[in-house]
Amino acid sequence: MTAVATEKPQARAKSRAKPLVKAHKPVVARLEARVSADLHVTVKRAAELQGRTLTDFVVHALQQAATQAIEQAELVRLVVTDQTIFAQALIDPPKANATLKRAFAKSSKLLAV
Repeated sequence: MTAVATEKPQARAKSRAKPLVKAHKPVVARLEARVSADLHVTVKRAAELQGRTLTDFVVHALQQAATQAIEQAELVRLVVTDQTIFAQALIDPPKANATLKRAFAKSSKLLAV
């Protein structure tokens, strides 16, 4: 007769070290949208062509569209902000500090042949 472990699985599980970080389930929110029958057919076909579920396809497309919209808005905002800073620097340039003066002197020596 072979020996069989008599320790119960529950007792073994308790003796294991607990993870330092608990795994959290991601928070999920529900989003509903009413679309025309034509759009539904088109989106369903696109999902099938990519081998995705309709939900996965819509979530992926939604995430891409949202990311792109945010990036475009931030790019425009940064461009306007950068233009303002650049124009202000041209109108009222800052005084040269010691590092800039050394760099200018060094470049003048290198370029003077």
